[in-house]
Amino acid sequence: MTARTFRIHVRYPAREGDRIVLRTSLDWDTDVEPVTVADDGTTWSFEVLDGDRPHIYFKVCRHREGGFHWSVGANGIASAEERWIYPHFDGGPKGAISDRFQIGTRTVRVYTPPGYVENTLKCYPTLYIHDGANVFFPEEAFSGVEWQVDETLDLLDAVHIVDRVIVVAVYASPERREQEYTPPGWQGYSDELCAVVKPEIDQRYRTLPAPDATAVMGSSLGGVASFWLAWSRPDVFGMAACLSPSFGLRDDMESAVWREPRPEGIRVYLDSGWPGDNHEATVAMRDALLARGFTMGRDLLHLSFPGARHHETAWAERLHLPFQFLFGHAFRAPPRG
Repeated sequence: MTARTFRIHVRYPAREGDRIVLRTSLDWDTDVEPVTVADDGTTWSFEVLDGDRPHIYFKVCRHREGGFHWSVGANGIASAEERWIYPHFDGGPKGAISDRFQIGTRTVRVYTPPGYVENTLKCYPTLYIHDGANVFFPEEAFSGVEWQVDETLDLLDAVHIVDRVIVVAVYASPERREQEYTPPGWQGYSDELCAVVKPEIDQRYRTLPAPDATAVMGSSLGGVASFWLAWSRPDVFGMAACLSPSFGLRDDMESAVWREPRPEGIRVYLDSGWPGDNHEATVAMRDALLARGFTMGRDLLHLSFPGARHHETAWAERLHLPFQFLFGHAFRAPPRG
C-alpha cells in the first residue's frame, strides 16, 4: 500500500504557554508535534505518515502549566488526507440547551454544540426547527414524545460524521399554527423568521449566516412550511428537511414547483412512512423536483419508511438521516468556520 500523509489542522484559542500536540493510534504514548503553527497561535498543522492503514485514530492534546490534557469526546478518525478540528478540553461531550426566550413574537430555545463556549474560533451552520415544543423535552412535547434532537446530534458528533450545528427550536403559536404553516398565513411567519428571528440569532451566536449553512426542518404541515421557506427564500434558507410533509392538504406546492423558476442552490430532504403518512404526495413532489433538474443524492434525498407512522416517535427514530444529508461530511465538505 502506498504511504499516505494525513494532514490535521487544529484550531484552538490557546493561552500563552500552551502547547498543542496529537496522540495517534500509531503510538498513543508519544506526542506528535506540529509541522507549522500560525503566527497568531490559533492553528496547529500536523502531518502523520502511515503506510499500512487507510485511516488512523487521533486525539488532540494540550500541555498547559505542567499538566497534560486530552481533548473531550471520542477519538477522531482521519481517512481523508486533510481534516480541520476544533477541540475543547473543558466541559462534557454533550451540547447545551438554553432556557426559552423571546425574539419578536417568537418563543425559542437554542442548542449549542459541545465546546461552543470554550473554542470561540468555531462558527456553526444553523438549523431552524418548527414546532419547537417537540424538539428537546418530553414534558413540553405533543403526546409527551420529543424528537431527541440534542441526543441525536451528540451521537452523530461522537461518530464524526456530521459538522456540529446550532439548533433553533421555534415554538408554534397554538392558536395560529395551521394558519402560519400554510398559505397565505405563512408569508407573515416567513417574514418574521427572516427579518427578526434569524438576524437576532446571527447576532447572539457564532453562526455561519450564509444560505448554504442555514437549514429549516419540520414535519407534517411544518414539513411543507420548511419546503416553502427554502423554495421562496433561498437567499436565507439553503436547505430544507421535510419529514412526512402533508403536500396538497392546504397548499399547491407541487404545482408551484412545476410552474415557478427553480431556486438555485437549495438542497431538499423528503421522507414519509407508508401507508397513511403522506407517502403518495411526497413521491409526487420528489418526481417533480427530479423533473426540474434536482439530482438524487446531491441536492435531493428522498426516503420511504414502510410501516412508519405519522408520529413524533417515527420522526425521532430517523432524524439522523436528514442530519447526515444536510450536515454530513459524506454529502458536503464541512465548513472550516
